[in-house]
Amino acid sequence: MNANNTHTILRILDANLNRLQEGIRVVEDIFRYIYDNKEITYMLKQMRHKAILHYTDLLLQARDVGRDIAKESIDTEVERLDLAAILHANFHRICESARVLEECLKLDECKKFGKSQTFKILRYEAYNLHVIATKILIDSTP
Repeated sequence: MNANNTHTILRILDANLNRLQEGIRVVEDIFRYIYDNKEITYMLKQMRHKAILHYTDLLLQARDVGRDIAKESIDTEVERLDLAAILHANFHRICESARVLEECLKLDECKKFGKSQTFKILRYEAYNLHVIATKILIDSTP
């Protein structure tokens, strides 16, 4: 792969790592501050601390927000109807980003940044937590 393609892949890694960590933080804060759920909060915090890549300085150098052709929000991203919608949107964000990282880290030139398997495990943890979170949401609805 040439240098330009490598730079592009680094942008993908950077964007998806940020998206993954941000999604986890949104859900974590909801369970921490709204539901006061110590168990789920702790599980999410552990996930967030596992969601790391090596050589983040290289990823940061590849970041180019000005060239991002999809940085504008679409209608479905501008408004959330309720807390459940926020949770579901962020769980989907977590799973999608973990999948992108999982796939990209299979490339030879990306293996030094982290292990694909780490993000596969995180993705399945997120699937499981999404089910648990949904049950908590349903149980807490009057």
